[in-house]
Amino acid sequence: MRVLLVEDDRMIGAALQQALRDAAYAVDWVRDGASAQDATATEAYDIVLLDLGLPGDDGMSVLRRLRTNGATMPVIIVTARDGLDDRIGGLDVGADDFVTKPFEPGELLARMRAVLRRPRGAAAPLLDNGVVSLDPSTFEARTGDTACRLTAREFACLQALMHRPGAILSRHDLEGRIYGWNEEVESNAVEFLIHAVRRKLGNAVIRNVRGVGWMVDRPT
Repeated sequence: MRVLLVEDDRMIGAALQQALRDAAYAVDWVRDGASAQDATATEAYDIVLLDLGLPGDDGMSVLRRLRTNGATMPVIIVTARDGLDDRIGGLDVGADDFVTKPFEPGELLARMRAVLRRPRGAAAPLLDNGVVSLDPSTFEARTGDTACRLTAREFACLQALMHRPGAILSRHDLEGRIYGWNEEVESNAVEFLIHAVRRKLGNAVIRNVRGVGWMVDRPT
């Protein structure tokens, strides 16, 4: 899944970027409000992590403009501002959650998983299409009597497919869900990941549509 991280503090931003990558997110990191607006105009994000104290346009202005322009992706405000008015104002403008610095990365990741479940109308954490189930909190996949833990990028690849069961995703589509800006992508990287997932879980988990891409079956 693709995340836009909007954070001007280089130390905090670098730490968050690494934590998100370790949790299998593709991360694009910008440091000011104008860059955040440009990024959301050109890329499709699953979620935005937004600091309020940004140079130029502050985070509240960025959020207000996103919602005014019809952007519907979840937004979690991540900020050192802990006043009640800030929390109320952010939620009223259109934030989906509010995390106050300092925080543990595990808490932020759990809040992200909870927010990302809402568009699917699912309270349960598992992704399940009847063939394979996937646990975003542990990277564990299970099919029949077989259970295994996937690597971060194997998980990101399978998760991208399971978020759109029945849809064919191309190599370009999958690369966009697995890799962020400035991450080197080898020409056969997606094929390698799909091969690795199939080796662990069996060929039936991911179907190849020759010349087009890959898909997982819709829930039965």
